[in-house]
Amino acid sequence: MTQIGLTILAFFFIYAGVSHFTKKHFFMKTMPPYIPNHEEMVIISGIAEIILGIRLLFSKTQALAAWGIILLLITVFPANIYMATSGKFKKIPQWLLWLRLPLQLVLIAWAYYYTRN
Repeated sequence: MTQIGLTILAFFFIYAGVSHFTKKHFFMKTMPPYIPNHEEMVIISGIAEIILGIRLLFSKTQALAAWGIILLLITVFPANIYMATSGKFKKIPQWLLWLRLPLQLVLIAWAYYYTRN
């Protein structure tokens, strides 16, 4: 992968993190009921995505940020499962909600590539 791939991945997470604040209601809806403090969790994950995305752009923090992204993706996976199974997201095609699940593995592999810096 190239510097372009790194930049795309970084900005994907920065954009996603900012979206946690601009579309907070949407992200709160993705939270499974058994997870407490939905608003706080959305804010924390948004901040984490922004910080990790930015840190991915610097060689000194790239590997640690990539590991952080992997951990974050694993942590938010229950929300993705909830999105696919809850029936709350009628405006999003069901096939697309299910497609997001293996996409997490692609993102994990993509981030893993940058752990070897």
